[in-house]
Amino acid sequence: MGTTPAYLHIRELSVAEGAPFTQQDVDGITKVALLGKTVVDNLFGNIDPIGQPIRIKNVPFLVVGVLSPKGQSPTGQDQDDVILLPISTAKRKVIGLNSANADAVNQLLIEAKTSEQIQSAQDEARALLRQRHHLQTSEDDDFSIRNMQEIFAAQAESSHIMSLMLAAVASISLVVGGIGIMNIMLVSVRERTREIGLRQAVGAKTRDILTQFLVEAVALSVAGGLVGIVLGIEASTVISHVAHWNTVIGFSAVLLAVLFSALVGVSFGYYPARRAAYLDPIEALRSE
Repeated sequence: MGTTPAYLHIRELSVAEGAPFTQQDVDGITKVALLGKTVVDNLFGNIDPIGQPIRIKNVPFLVVGVLSPKGQSPTGQDQDDVILLPISTAKRKVIGLNSANADAVNQLLIEAKTSEQIQSAQDEARALLRQRHHLQTSEDDDFSIRNMQEIFAAQAESSHIMSLMLAAVASISLVVGGIGIMNIMLVSVRERTREIGLRQAVGAKTRDILTQFLVEAVALSVAGGLVGIVLGIEASTVISHVAHWNTVIGFSAVLLAVLFSALVGVSFGYYPARRAAYLDPIEALRSE
């Protein structure tokens, strides 16, 4: 491969025991393997896998190391469900050689030393591959290079669009709920007109009537919000149990839901409360 480009470096395999593959393993087509934690759990359980034999396509391999747990990748793939072999051993004993080019490699994973050097690493990798593939300046690349930052940016944009859609749906639900609260409060004002007139007659001020109906609207909306929170927690628990998903319900999210419920009550309850507060006492007492 020659010298390593200035902006690239080979990421060493981190293992719990044993050692990563050496050049002797590659040159000697040694039948050794490194296992991810998921593979170790499935094959050996609590038994120490180091030094144990495994078979891959009826070829015996010796386990020489266990990779450090990495968890899921940004795409949701289990990075611990993997077995690593020396490339020469994988080609000759497991995958099979490419009849057209025995040295062909389908995929290379390259890591830049720092995030600022990703573009430079990508450019040097492209230049090196074009040189190795003997491509002329006028010829297009016969390979593709994917930058994980571009993938992350696309995922972030998709998540942002999904968040906006969910926010739009939630906003519509809040408006519909607020209109329902306003209608209920308007009906309440109409049915309690005499009560409002009586309170005004005995000295209740405009702000007293306004506060009374605002408190009722907020209580109504908060009660509905609490019912929704309980149903949401129960639904997420059932879905988590049935679909085997891990769900986390934060206290801040519950508190935010209660605050939004109160805000909806104040926003949509103000008009009925104001209408009740500014009723003419005489007309209110005359109502049937």
